Amino acid sequence: MIQGILGRKVGMTHVFKEDGRVVGATVIEAGPCVVTQVKTMERDGYQAVQLGFGPAKKLNKPELGHLKGVEGKFRYLQEVRLKEPEDVAEGQKVDASIFKSGDLVDVIGLSKGKGFAGGVKRHHFKGGPKTHGQSDRLRAPGSIGSTTTPGHVKKGLRMAGHMGDRRSTVQNLQVVDSDPNKNMILVNGSVPGARNSLVMVQKAIKARK
Repeated sequence: MIQGILGRKVGMTHVFKEDGRVVGATVIEAGPCVVTQVKTMERDGYQAVQLGFGPAKKLNKPELGHLKGVEGKFRYLQEVRLKEPEDVAEGQKVDASIFKSGDLVDVIGLSKGKGFAGGVKRHHFKGGPKTHGQSDRLRAPGSIGSTTTPGHVKKGLRMAGHMGDRRSTVQNLQVVDSDPNKNMILVNGSVPGARNSLVMVQKAIKARK
């Protein structure tokens, strides 16, 4: 069975459990997706299916040629790995029915972009003292040099810069409810990305036992 699906983050809500507890949940419009390409071990060196999701307003000729044997034009194309060889064909539809209440899933998306941020906000630096004439150094990063040896700033040093807008994965979220008729699933907790952003929901790789 295909282990993942593309979807759209709709927003957050809360759900009442059978025992009366209230849990926060994220609503995800999961599919329907269409298999646009099948990758095989013999031809491609790995096993996967390419899923198409969301209507596209306009496609160029290479994109139209790629989707020639599939009904529909899709804005998003992403691959989902297959653990074992399966009888999957191009044009096959994948919907929210692959998940049921109680399943553990990993949700992958792009985190919200925060723009240019300083070290205190981006890396949770403590900041400098606000005494002894250093009233303007409270949010400064401090020294970045490495003295004469090696004589340059080391690569990867935590500094101010672009924050967010990076691929992020939240693991082991529990599916609270799944409605294939409405193509909706509810997962317990928050997921990466802004409202209406693209996410991938797949069966948890490191599922808790």
